Amino acid sequence: MNQDLIIKGLEVGPFMSNCFIVGSRQTKKGFIVDPGADAPDILQVVQADGLDIKLIVITHGHVDHISAAAAIKKATGAQVAVHESDAPLLRGGGSTASLFGLRFDAPPAPDRLLKEGDKIEVDGLNFLVIHTPGHSLGGICLYGEGVVFTGDTLFNLSIGRFDMPGGDGRLLVNNIQAKLMVLPEDTIVLPGHGPQSTIGHEKQWNPFLKEQFLAF
Repeated sequence: MNQDLIIKGLEVGPFMSNCFIVGSRQTKKGFIVDPGADAPDILQVVQADGLDIKLIVITHGHVDHISAAAAIKKATGAQVAVHESDAPLLRGGGSTASLFGLRFDAPPAPDRLLKEGDKIEVDGLNFLVIHTPGHSLGGICLYGEGVVFTGDTLFNLSIGRFDMPGGDGRLLVNNIQAKLMVLPEDTIVLPGHGPQSTIGHEKQWNPFLKEQFLAF
């Protein structure tokens, strides 16, 4: 992993989602992945590391990954980036909130619409946008600097649920196999929920990527 890279993870909100603060030790510029809740806690980490947050990247538009986006944007002035297929979830106030009876500040409209192959570049930190629909239409992963942020696409020994609007289990598994399992095996997997893993560990042990599951 790039020694200049700062990655701080927080477990936030009632769904225990992972939010990641990413930055450069040298330039002190950075971005935030999935500010799902608890904006004051996220901002405390940002301030402790002295980071200037330039971008908020949303891996997908479900409520547990966007609830603090408005507060973080207001506090930092950062732009919000989301895949074009999940942008309606932000513009509509996060439609999945109603499924769980939740209310929260409406997320800001996206400033940047992402698509497959786009680059997230923040002062020397470079990440590739990998479109991995299946959990949601616009689910993405971010790959670079020896890590991959997988949102709710891939977890430690599991995968994202696919029973919500826009979900497709076959598509999700196919994207994991075709786009994530081809990454170097020592790539660190930083998921949207739960502990981290590696691509090699998931390739060997994840039961949802085995032939018996692939037959569903």
